[in-house]
Amino acid sequence: MCSEIAPDEIPDGQARTWSLCWQAAVGREFFVHPSLVAQIRSRLIGAHQRSGRVLIDFVLLSTEIHAVAQIPAGDSVGGVARAFGNVVSRWVREAQPVRSPVLAGPYRAQRIESAEALRHEVRMLAWRPVVQQSCATPTHHPHGALRIALGLTPAKGFDARPLLGYFGGSVPAARAALRSWIAKRPSEQDWRAWELTRGLALATGSVGPHPSMAKGVDAAAAALIAAGGSYGIDGALALLEVWVGARIHPGKPLDLQAASSAVAARGRALVACLAVAHRLCSAASVARYFHRAKATLSEQMTACRSRPADRLILAVPLRRILEESASVRVAGPSCVHRCICAEPKDAGAMTVPCAHDARK
Repeated sequence: MCSEIAPDEIPDGQARTWSLCWQAAVGREFFVHPSLVAQIRSRLIGAHQRSGRVLIDFVLLSTEIHAVAQIPAGDSVGGVARAFGNVVSRWVREAQPVRSPVLAGPYRAQRIESAEALRHEVRMLAWRPVVQQSCATPTHHPHGALRIALGLTPAKGFDARPLLGYFGGSVPAARAALRSWIAKRPSEQDWRAWELTRGLALATGSVGPHPSMAKGVDAAAAALIAAGGSYGIDGALALLEVWVGARIHPGKPLDLQAASSAVAARGRALVACLAVAHRLCSAASVARYFHRAKATLSEQMTACRSRPADRLILAVPLRRILEESASVRVAGPSCVHRCICAEPKDAGAMTVPCAHDARK
């Protein structure tokens, strides 16, 4: 998995692997002059030639720069990222002397915590130029590590061995595995979550204090929003609404928007607790989404947090919420009850009371 960490925070101990991203401001391009491509590439590689630093993967685009790098303990990922970004900004300003920022905002740093997560990042970076319409296939993009790793482009200072090491023991085997790995294009849901987490897209919605809103979100909220089918917070709340309804009322769909029963009130409070816990939005935003008073919803949220059965629901891991939500869309609310009965050891599914059990 990838987790968002404060850019300057790097724990003691072993080296950490990071995904770094810089985005050009509106009206700016990193490749405003053809010579900048080679300069930026050399600067990125040179910034990681210091002892202990390893540049694993990178992709250069006209409005985005991405790098996957290993930074040793005691070194500062923020120092690496800012030094590179400041130099690139100066070069672009010199080539395009316009009184406006070069970067859309601070760099983004995501810590990569496993080999699986790193391979996922490699696939996303391989397909990013295609999504940005810079080329037709991943191997056609000339300004990245992929072609070097596959032996299609001269290295020119970049060592592809750390990247290939994640795909095989020998160079031929690793190249074959890498080709096979990137052959599958990421899904639209994968792209939404990836872009939201890296600040390349903002979460939008109409549940804020204004008619429309846009904000940055972290990984958990991004996963919920992406699973909701768009970049909107409203879609993520609708997903939680359906999932909570299936959990507490599996017999038939429960309309949390219109119903005024005690079960519906409990469901709305659970949705609010989950939205706040996963930093999707505030309780006030959930109250607006359901057209309810915020004070009343807050009281119901407090009751949920003290109710044992509801605490079990709130403890369900996000991964399972997303999996069960997808099942609900296909098989209906009763499928969640079957999952609960089939896996009694799951902390989030042990003793959640439902209408089916009550009738028995």
